[in-house]
Amino acid sequence: MRVEIAINVTREETRVAVLENRVVTELYVDRAKKKDFVGDIYKGKVIKVLPGMQAAFIDIGLERAAFIHVSDLCMGMEPGDTLVENEEDEKTPDMPRPKRQVTRPIEELLQEGQELLVQISKGPIGAKGPRVTTYVSLPGRFLVFMPNVEHIGVSRRIADEEERQRLKDIMRRIGKPGYGYIVRTVCEGVSEEDLKSDVEFLSALWDDILKKYNQVQAPALLHTDLTLTLRVVRDLFTQKVDRLIIDSKEDFEAVRDFVQRYLPQQTSRVHFYDKKDEGLFDYLGIELEIAKALSRKVWLKSGGHIVIDHTEAMTVIDVNTGRFVGKRDQEETILKNNLEAAKEIAYQIKLRGIGGIIIIDFIDMERERNREKVYQTLVEAMASDKAQTRISRITDLGLIEISRERVREDIMRTLSDICTECEGRGYTKSAMTVAYDIFREIRRIGNTLGHTLVIGAHPQVVELLFDTEHGGVEQLEQDYNLRLHIKADPFLQLEQYDILAVADLEPTTQPAGSRSA
Repeated sequence: MRVEIAINVTREETRVAVLENRVVTELYVDRAKKKDFVGDIYKGKVIKVLPGMQAAFIDIGLERAAFIHVSDLCMGMEPGDTLVENEEDEKTPDMPRPKRQVTRPIEELLQEGQELLVQISKGPIGAKGPRVTTYVSLPGRFLVFMPNVEHIGVSRRIADEEERQRLKDIMRRIGKPGYGYIVRTVCEGVSEEDLKSDVEFLSALWDDILKKYNQVQAPALLHTDLTLTLRVVRDLFTQKVDRLIIDSKEDFEAVRDFVQRYLPQQTSRVHFYDKKDEGLFDYLGIELEIAKALSRKVWLKSGGHIVIDHTEAMTVIDVNTGRFVGKRDQEETILKNNLEAAKEIAYQIKLRGIGGIIIIDFIDMERERNREKVYQTLVEAMASDKAQTRISRITDLGLIEISRERVREDIMRTLSDICTECEGRGYTKSAMTVAYDIFREIRRIGNTLGHTLVIGAHPQVVELLFDTEHGGVEQLEQDYNLRLHIKADPFLQLEQYDILAVADLEPTTQPAGSRSA
């Protein structure tokens, strides 16, 4: 399997795509005006403690206050103190997620006005502010340094037991007492000297953070992570990657210097894309995949399709046969469509970064063994997912529930805004409905504000009023002794209209109200 990383850098944004056999499997976007704050470390100040939720809001200097749960507190410890962590190595991913025993309520640990050192663990999503933790983790090239957790772990992705033991023995010799370290996946086969260099670098970085913590007033930024480009090189550019291609000369040189320092044997895999007549993402077909990731309907090769709808509480995915009619019996046709849909759904969930509760409505299948096939296909397709995921078995109604860790804002929220015309409903009122809303508003006004009403509406609504609803307009004029002047206003959205009442004896106009239906 050929693995590639493509990095597109412009003044306004950086986009990264990971491709496996020319298929986009991961997509990251970082915009200059919408920074990814995950990993940044702050000196914050408690502004509100919520005993009922066992949580608190922390002012860290951003637009929205950060949220912290009691399980993310180092049990009232000060920066530099340690805590013994008992999590098993085999369950430790590259970025640690310690299990904590909470024995004291948050109101005993935090008070309003208290200052503490926190790190953003989850960036702002929608209207929610960032989530923070006092369990700081500093990722290096080979290690993740945990100053508040006394623990040595090895990435679960290193399967060889002899190599795991070798790395543990090294870290017990070179690690700083009282601190924690996670050996990352890229460390397989790495020398003790390289690991020691990472230990010294991360220790010096933590000392600088603590020094700044004691010098500044809250709220203040103490440390920010690398740019998206260098984070990708640090975290994703492993020996399994055949090529990293980047279209910015400046960033290419920075990446090459970074790789020469930490991964000299992989320098030849870093390439600069200098074609001016065709963009990098166009050349690799990534732009089409991004457009597909923003589409509500995704077509399957067989002719069926899936429909992805986002709601406030969950994401709902519906499976349809579409143009696919099959060749044999109906059950086999449905099974084949569902199996294809299961693979595509897993791909779309990972590509789009969809998190939270996901409900999948497969086409109903009568045979239990067929439902089991679809479930197993989905589980296998989601096996490579880096986010924590739980998948329920398929129900008699053909539903599967997925709970997926929300590690970052999904592509839909990152690249799009709620429609101002339909306000996120996905539908707008029809022109006829708006026309009848106008009729009701005219009846409310009656002839109390004058004998002439000037109506401004969307061209589609005006066309309807002049055509099929012309009789209704005439009837209103007769019933209320009014003159109605209707004008098309292309600047109004379909659901909006203006009504102005004009007194016959006065030259000035008096607004009767401008309302959105």
